[in-house]
Amino acid sequence: MKEYLKKLPPEIKEFISLAGKISKETRMPAYLVGGFVRDLLLGKKNFDLDIAVEGSGILFSEKLAKRLGSGIRIHERFGTATLILKGRLKVDIATARKERYPCCAALPVVSQGSLMEDLMRRDFTINAMAFGIGQGQEQKLIDPFGGRRDLAQGKIRILHDLSFKDDPTRILRAIRFQQRFGFRIEHKTLLLLKEAANSDLLHKVNVHRIRDELILMLKEDDPLKQIKALYSLAGLSFISPKLKPGKATYDLFKAIDKEIAWFTKKFPGRRHLDTWVIYLAALLEPLGLAEVKRICRSLALRNGEEKRIVSFRQSGPRVIVSLMKKGISPSRIYSLLEPLSYETIILLAAVSKNRYCREYIADFLEIYNGMRLYVSGHDLHGLGILPGPVYQKIFAKVLAAKLNAKVSTYEDELALIRRLIKCPGANVLKKQ
Repeated sequence: MKEYLKKLPPEIKEFISLAGKISKETRMPAYLVGGFVRDLLLGKKNFDLDIAVEGSGILFSEKLAKRLGSGIRIHERFGTATLILKGRLKVDIATARKERYPCCAALPVVSQGSLMEDLMRRDFTINAMAFGIGQGQEQKLIDPFGGRRDLAQGKIRILHDLSFKDDPTRILRAIRFQQRFGFRIEHKTLLLLKEAANSDLLHKVNVHRIRDELILMLKEDDPLKQIKALYSLAGLSFISPKLKPGKATYDLFKAIDKEIAWFTKKFPGRRHLDTWVIYLAALLEPLGLAEVKRICRSLALRNGEEKRIVSFRQSGPRVIVSLMKKGISPSRIYSLLEPLSYETIILLAAVSKNRYCREYIADFLEIYNGMRLYVSGHDLHGLGILPGPVYQKIFAKVLAAKLNAKVSTYEDELALIRRLIKCPGANVLKKQ
């Protein structure tokens, strides 16, 4: 493993060295496990470290956090902790544990265990490897199930025959890793995957776990490949029996890819897009509004996530129709698009084939979005206008004029406000 470790960024090498010292001081064997080891062997960058500790993962974490001067989040119930570090590095530390499943698709009963028991509870051989960082295990690869061989052969293989029945979300993970790495699902594993999927075991899984796995699939570099493979191998009835994506859905995913690439390149300084929300909304696009709302609630999405998906269905058609006409004023474009999230706007651009609609969306994002006034409430107060809802109305009129290029400077804005308050009936705005 030495040749692999040498290629790591300095921050990771320093962290591993310090974790090894803590392991020796506490006499608790500690191991890097899971995805980090897999990606290290594949030569892929991974700044998410998982450490399994034979002993107390929480005590180990506390000592390590103190030495680093970092924050820590402790999950006492699960014997795990997360270190809050600056920069790219993310570290999860857990007490090595074993699991027992009372029945199919149930949450496991967890208890403290050895490293071997911890590796045995994992999903696939390629994720069931570890290497020691202390207590005489330094830089030694521990690979009891042939994970390194399967990596070299490009195979996804479960550890035992009941794996998918114990945890049906492994169906989604098998497909996700298959598509991410371009691997193939080993023959017996594929048969067991299809058997579990055909037994509707995904319908029995806790909704939060289904949601989390689905989001991870939609966050992958090529969500279209993920959804195609998932639909082909397991179907999507566990989300909705009405969900049967076809060419229209897949074409929409491709259009979204282009819009996201354009937005990311054009506006690198703007808020990061929640791309998975866009793709999920696209996946649900053929369904009725009531069914979309039901799915959002059944997946236990957060309010903001559900709102963005539902707003596309509620407002999208109306906004697109309104933007299909030639010569719409900038203020009208602004009023239609400003209330919407970036995710919804990207979806509208992907859905619409109308030239004017697409041009207006581009103009909004490039010019109108974020346009601000020079005047403030202090200026209105100085003109003798009483504070209240009327401020909002005045600012809206001035902003509309600015969007339509009728005012441009601070002096222009003040002059417009003076004209507004001199209009008949505007004397009620003045201080008495």
